[in-house]
Amino acid sequence: MRKPIAAAFKLATVLAAATMLSAAGPAPKTAFEFNMKTIDGKPMPFAQYKGKVLLVVNTASFCGYTPQYQGLQALQDSYKAKGFTVIGVPSGDFGDQEYKSGKEIKDFCEATYRVKFPMTEKSVVKGPAAAPFYRWAAAELGADKTPGWNFHKYLVGRDGKLIAAFGSKVTPNSPELTGALTKAIAASG
Repeated sequence: MRKPIAAAFKLATVLAAATMLSAAGPAPKTAFEFNMKTIDGKPMPFAQYKGKVLLVVNTASFCGYTPQYQGLQALQDSYKAKGFTVIGVPSGDFGDQEYKSGKEIKDFCEATYRVKFPMTEKSVVKGPAAAPFYRWAAAELGADKTPGWNFHKYLVGRDGKLIAAFGSKVTPNSPELTGALTKAIAASG
């Protein structure tokens, strides 16, 4: 009985996201049209990553999946020179498993996992209050591809279009993710 309710909620979320995006003007066509703020509160236009492959991941500091930070940094280190960037999006949406302040999040990530990839400010990643990038991704890929927990991953191609979504259980070094990533990096966009 819970599955139909959850499915209906996800569908309502996607429809609300599509409605909000269209009400704000023409719907964005690529990830490079979005702006967020860095973990330090500075502007972070995704346009600065134009032509790169992105892996946008909603993160949390107190989650069973938090050790994935290590694998995400390894991906960043391995593929950065090939035009790839991980973008971490801290969120407390799932079990409130994130620090309150950006400074606490940044200090934890750097000290514990030596994270050097870009991080945004703490953001909502689900539902109608989600950051615009996440509402767009929900509208583009559908309800079944939205974050269901921390460490959900969106792969964005060099052209700024969404390629795939990977659930929390898909680790950064999984063949599923690394296969899609190497294919995206090889594409000219």
